[in-house]
Amino acid sequence: MEHNELMDELEELNLSYLLLARRLLHDDRVSAMFRLKIDDEMADLLQSLNSRQLARLARTNQLLCHFGHAGVEYLRQVVDNPRDQGLSSLHASLLMASRPAAPSLASRREGA
Repeated sequence: MEHNELMDELEELNLSYLLLARRLLHDDRVSAMFRLKIDDEMADLLQSLNSRQLARLARTNQLLCHFGHAGVEYLRQVVDNPRDQGLSSLHASLLMASRPAAPSLASRREGA
């Protein structure tokens, strides 16, 4: 796959993620912050971005979304649940919810 094609796909994924995050925040802010593992400051920023800023942010060469797990063991527990009796969705939700929200950029700067 060509480098430009990869960058286009990354941009498309980032834009989809940003639009979904904004829609979730608009519909139910508290639930969205929980699901996205973001704090108030990040939620405010995402909601305040205009279309041009969203597009610019989506064009970054870094993936903006991330796995909602602290480590490989969480992910392994979600996909390899030996006790699956039709409750895999609930089990996955509980495991993912147990991960704390990422610290805000401001709090990272203060700690630096």
